[in-house]
Amino acid sequence: MPRYLFQGCYTAEGLKSLHKDTAVARRATLIKAVESLGGKLEAAYWCFGQTDTLGVAEMPDNVNAATFALAVSVGGHIRVTTTPLLTAEELDRALQKCVTLHPHSIK
Repeated sequence: MPRYLFQGCYTAEGLKSLHKDTAVARRATLIKAVESLGGKLEAAYWCFGQTDTLGVAEMPDNVNAATFALAVSVGGHIRVTTTPLLTAEELDRALQKCVTLHPHSIK
């Protein structure tokens, strides 16, 4: 199953809400949301720096990953960036494919 990295940045309101709800409760909510879409939350971390939180989840496909990211973002308390993750084997398969691209043909 494909894996995705979800990175989030809280708004001021989101941080207030997190303080009230707790990170442990948020993690439980995220697990349920991912599982309801047929996925599995592999990791959830909170950080400091440019990103406030990140998670890695297995999701059935891009549509379900997007559904999750939209559901998390819709409340306006966090901005989510989603990055599809490739395994070494998947990248090797991509490297084996040959595509000819002529820069002048891109418009």
